[in-house]
Amino acid sequence: MAIATITLVISSGLSIYTQISTYEKEIVTHVETLAELIASNAGNYIRENDVSATQRRLSSLSTVPIVLNVNIYRTTDEPGKNFELFTAYKRNVSIRASDDYEPNSTNFRGNFIEVTRDITLKADDSYDTEDRIGYIFLRASADSLNNQVGKTILINLSVMLVMMLVSFLLALRLQRVITGPIENIADFLQRTSRQRDYSGRSEGSNVRELDILSEAVNVMLSRIQEYMHKQKQAEEQHRKLNASLEDMVNQRTLALKDANQELIQTLEKLHQFQRQIVQNEKMASLGDMVAGVAHEVNTPIGLGVTASTMMLDRLVTIQKEFENKTLKASTMAKFLAESQENLNIIYRNLNRAAELISSFKQVAVDQSSENSRSFCFAQLVNEILLSLRPRLKKVQHKINIECDPTLTVETKAGPINQILINLIMNSIIHGFEDIDEGQIDICAELMSGNKLKLIYRDNGKGIPPDIRKRIFDPFVTTKRGQGGSGLGMHLVYNLVTQALNGSISLTSEEGHGVEFIIVFPVANAKTA
Repeated sequence: MAIATITLVISSGLSIYTQISTYEKEIVTHVETLAELIASNAGNYIRENDVSATQRRLSSLSTVPIVLNVNIYRTTDEPGKNFELFTAYKRNVSIRASDDYEPNSTNFRGNFIEVTRDITLKADDSYDTEDRIGYIFLRASADSLNNQVGKTILINLSVMLVMMLVSFLLALRLQRVITGPIENIADFLQRTSRQRDYSGRSEGSNVRELDILSEAVNVMLSRIQEYMHKQKQAEEQHRKLNASLEDMVNQRTLALKDANQELIQTLEKLHQFQRQIVQNEKMASLGDMVAGVAHEVNTPIGLGVTASTMMLDRLVTIQKEFENKTLKASTMAKFLAESQENLNIIYRNLNRAAELISSFKQVAVDQSSENSRSFCFAQLVNEILLSLRPRLKKVQHKINIECDPTLTVETKAGPINQILINLIMNSIIHGFEDIDEGQIDICAELMSGNKLKLIYRDNGKGIPPDIRKRIFDPFVTTKRGQGGSGLGMHLVYNLVTQALNGSISLTSEEGHGVEFIIVFPVANAKTA
């Protein structure tokens, strides 16, 4: 309907415009023809100055209804004035031409058509040139044009309205024929979707396209019905399968609970074994230190025993000579000199043994104790190195200590003992393997917030990347089957993080040694 309306409006508009243009062109042509005819006849009358003949001639225009006024002007020689009125024809009211003369022009002014044409005569007998001797002004009525335009518009609008009415009636009829069956199909589909009853079928239609649509809907409904039937069967199978699956899941859950319980017990035993192995590792380290210190103490004690035995022998000799009254002054002087020398030897070695035993005692107490005590950090490191002296004497590695000798802290000395011993032994066993002269640097400095920063580095062969990323895991070692338990660095990590509440980080490149940075809190830290 909208397309038909737009088409009718456009076609009617074009028709009206074409007809109006044609009418306008016809009447303008008619008026211009009259003006040219009058202008051609008026030239002779102006030349003869025959006004009456001109008026008789113009009176014949009464038979032309559209002509309202005709003014004939002729040229004049008066200064400031080009034309003067020669004669005029009027139907109703006389009117003068506009002072602004437009030669040979045609204009529409309201309901009038105004035409001006020049009046010319031949200048001489040769007829080669013409002179303008005046002009005519013709005013015609445009009422006939307006009436014709109104009739044209009215007729076209009437035709357009009639056609629109016919189109509307045809559209209503077509709507009943086409949309009625479509609405029936739509109602049927809505009812089917609400009731979920896919057994119904759509009725056919007289329109072929709608009949095809009904058949397609029926095919779709049959397929949906078939699909729903299969879905119900599948749901029934799933229900049976879920029932059996629930029984199977229950059985597997019970079996999994039993397995989890067994796994928990096994894991607990594994933790116990791990703690036992760690404890054994600590005791083995302490045992190695005991053996080394015992060997180290054996030398000064042996020298003291030798010197005291020699003193006893000399004392027996002096006593015999004294009893036999054969003791000489030179013998007594020699005995006194040897006694003084032997006593000095005994004192020095017994004092050395006492220092070794005291150092070992403090290290052993620190390793087996978790209590905090106040100590000089540099002295603690020296005691640890003294306890490792039996092992360090067999190698030519150099250990440098960079620490303020007056730095005193209060913390757990035992974990620090075990940490440094494990790090030093790792450097000797692993880092300096196939290296005769290595270097170990132990640096300690007090940080802000009562934290102690301990840096341990060596210039050994470093740690391979595959070992470095899991160096703190238990049982990680490169000496598997060669006496390495793989618990040394795991023990160090636990001591730093749990016993000292600190942190440890590792930097190492293969072939460029290692560097451990250990940071842990301390109490009552001070320097002289």
